[in-house]
Amino acid sequence: MTSVVNNVPQFNSDICTRRKFLATSAGVAMAGHLLPNSSKTLQAAMKRSESLHGPVTVTDIEVHEITNEFVDWQSWQLNHFYGPWTRTIYVAHTNTGLIGLGESGWTEPPETIEKYIGTSPFDWVGDETSLGLGTAMYDLMGKAAMVPVYKLFGQQYRKWVSVSSWTVSTHPDRMAEAVRRYSQMGYTWMKYHLSPFENVLDQMDAMQAVAPRGFRIHHDFTMHGTDDHMFELLEKISEYPIAGCFEDPLTARDIDGHAELRKRCRLPIVYHHSPLGATFEVQMRAADAYMLGHQKIGTVMRRAGLFAATNTPFMLQNTGGNITRAMVAHMQSAFKTSSFHFGTAAEIMKWDVVKERLDPVNGFLRVPETPGLGVTLDREELERIKNLNVPGQDKWIVRTRFDNGTAMYNIHDPEDSIFMVRPDTHRLIPMSYDSPLTTDYWDDDGTDEYRNMFARIEREGIVIIRE
Repeated sequence: MTSVVNNVPQFNSDICTRRKFLATSAGVAMAGHLLPNSSKTLQAAMKRSESLHGPVTVTDIEVHEITNEFVDWQSWQLNHFYGPWTRTIYVAHTNTGLIGLGESGWTEPPETIEKYIGTSPFDWVGDETSLGLGTAMYDLMGKAAMVPVYKLFGQQYRKWVSVSSWTVSTHPDRMAEAVRRYSQMGYTWMKYHLSPFENVLDQMDAMQAVAPRGFRIHHDFTMHGTDDHMFELLEKISEYPIAGCFEDPLTARDIDGHAELRKRCRLPIVYHHSPLGATFEVQMRAADAYMLGHQKIGTVMRRAGLFAATNTPFMLQNTGGNITRAMVAHMQSAFKTSSFHFGTAAEIMKWDVVKERLDPVNGFLRVPETPGLGVTLDREELERIKNLNVPGQDKWIVRTRFDNGTAMYNIHDPEDSIFMVRPDTHRLIPMSYDSPLTTDYWDDDGTDEYRNMFARIEREGIVIIRE
């Protein structure tokens, strides 16, 4: 597979020209696709807001840090991978009594939050400062103008948007349970990050056995990291009817490799961690679709113009609850080629701070038509969740057994979650997604056996023995 790393001299000599071209083409795409429609609707929205409320000013922003519990049937594996997830909820108030909601997986510094105080929500069209706070501003804009958020981006291209479910790589039996449950909940896609601690073909066998016709798996390779020949592996996975698409199957910088793999693979190649931010890669036709993960609103608007100009499908991936799910649904409905299934992981959260649950029907979400995002704050539930004492997950032993009788022991720290999908980052041993192995999770059971093995792994980094 050709690697872009091997072409660095030629790539560097052309980069200035390419950047100049991309800046021009992206600008043309924006001017020709997004701005005429969005500017007209925004002007109308601002006029209506002014006529209804007079000047609208942000007067205060509440910041609430919460810890979410996972749904019961997912909590065991998710806690072992990550430990409890934290979220920050923003509640923005205006001088007219309007409330705007936003959220993110981190808390913005006070100086960033302060930038929004005393401004009009309409000052933050195409926000490039904060995704969470920008979401709250769009909620305010829509409410002030009495229009759903998607109308602030221009004309609507779809009233229903495709949404995916999500899980982690775990034992084949639990993967099959995830497919069963998500399909019953109305999903037709499920994404997961492959892990070399599980055999992917064993997982595919288990999932295929329970999947309804039309259900698809989104395989995320987290930019490779194993000794697999990727084309051969993708061919094996593609034999399953449940196989849907492949995300980041090669290292991020390998643009040429992605383009070549796209030509050879019969299922879509999705580029997430594209090294040039989904610009030159799009012109190279390096992937069938692109994912924009946690990108700020203004960045998405610019990329949407380029994707539309090249007729390239894309999707958003912003982790959060139903506030985030609503915002992404509005954006996916308003951009011409944002037709690929998006993900927010709202389905794994046991509780939420809004009253509405945006659930799919046959894999699609109905885009809210009420003013703003279309979700309303549940103040009582917010306060309850803030006071939850969700215990963390201690380090644990990853116990892996190979078919030939060999056993391998590693330590996983939920604070270092990348280890479960990219153990190569710890430089211990080469691994494969297709090794004949099974893995279970060994928590501290208070035995001398556990303590002795844990101490040995700490000394040696990894333990491999013949049992």
